[in-house]
Amino acid sequence: MSNRRRRYFGRERQGGKGRISLLPSLLTTISLFSGFYAIVAAIEGQFFHSAVAIIIAGVFDGLDGRVARLTGTTSGFGKEYDSLCDLVAFGVAPAILAYQWVLHPFGRYGWLAAFLYVATTALRLARFNSQAGGEESKNFTGLPCPAAGGMIATSFLFCHFFGITGRPMDVVMLAAVYLLSYLMVSSITYLSFKKPETQRRKAFQTVVGLVLMIMVLATEPRVTLFALGLVYVLSGPLAAAYRWLKPAQPAGDEQEKEATPGEATEETAAKNIKHGG
Repeated sequence: MSNRRRRYFGRERQGGKGRISLLPSLLTTISLFSGFYAIVAAIEGQFFHSAVAIIIAGVFDGLDGRVARLTGTTSGFGKEYDSLCDLVAFGVAPAILAYQWVLHPFGRYGWLAAFLYVATTALRLARFNSQAGGEESKNFTGLPCPAAGGMIATSFLFCHFFGITGRPMDVVMLAAVYLLSYLMVSSITYLSFKKPETQRRKAFQTVVGLVLMIMVLATEPRVTLFALGLVYVLSGPLAAAYRWLKPAQPAGDEQEKEATPGEATEETAAKNIKHGG
């Protein structure tokens, strides 16, 4: 990579921990802009625009980290900047949207739910940044805040598409905000889809999967986005329940599996000598 390209796209792979990487930071800024616009739109009562802006913020939030890793421009500055932008786009913006849309009639309980959502988003991001690098490479601890924010945004799009209104829907959304807040700070694990070595080995299958996903989303985005988000949100608790209900494996079976081939051969030979004697 030439010096000019390094100047425009970020730092070198070695060192430069505090340097600013332009391209990933630009994508993060677009995510921040979308989140801020979502707040303005929600305050003005344009809930559809607010929900779409949150989803757009999620797209760019997913791009900035991958671009940084692909170009070797990851940095401490980018990590902190991304977290601050996530707090706005997936913490404050969804909370304002939910409050203006369904939580306002609940009075104190409504704005407390919105505040709890913002607070747990901040705690979720702080915990993620404080963990050792690479610890969440395969799984997230707690529901990622972009997924939580996307769930609120797609819930509005889903209800708007089917014309779902009324007090029961408001109560369900109030409970959903409290549930999402809990899931973000819980110890439930979620897939992070960050397995580059697996993606390289199964590149063709990944492309086919992306094509199929685009086709599914294109059928009716307001429904399919909600369905995909709901499946992901519920995948963590369902997997945890399955692991909890699954019978524990006997200790003897684990010891047999852990035995090396050499040890197994020696044990078999000893038994044969004993029976032969």
